[in-house]
Amino acid sequence: MTADQQEQDVVEVILEDHRTMEELFRQMRSVEADRAGALKKFSALLIAHGEAEESEVYGALKRFRKVDDEEVEHGVEEHEEGNKALLALLEVAGVGSEDWDAKLEDLVEAVTHHLDEEERTILNGARENVPDERRAELGAAFLKERERQLESDCGSIENVRTVVGGS
Repeated sequence: MTADQQEQDVVEVILEDHRTMEELFRQMRSVEADRAGALKKFSALLIAHGEAEESEVYGALKRFRKVDDEEVEHGVEEHEEGNKALLALLEVAGVGSEDWDAKLEDLVEAVTHHLDEEERTILNGARENVPDERRAELGAAFLKERERQLESDCGSIENVRTVVGGS
């Protein structure tokens, strides 16, 4: 794998997003952090990431029979669960309130469960079965779509409502 391919390897790019999400969770839990700012960043990343996976990665993996179709469908279902939990947190008025903490816990649980399963199933399947060149192509497509989503303010509460409503 060339250096350019490594930088765009779909598995590595997705894992980098996962680590960023985990860091944003830590910030949302900390009274010393800008919790509302972390939620705004998280919302944009979660929506952009999920939309890019579903439009650019999951379908390609299914078409090429490189990852089990049921695992991919389950990943889509888990995106929906995470998006619903995100919307519930976005709708809480008081950052740091009891309701905030409860909804944050629900979001962390839904998303962390998905990250764990995706890394063990879909991403390991891609590592084992998808050639480096194809993983780099998928990574480039994923990054392009994720950036398009981010530029469209995909994490706004209005858009998250639309995404959840269309699930």
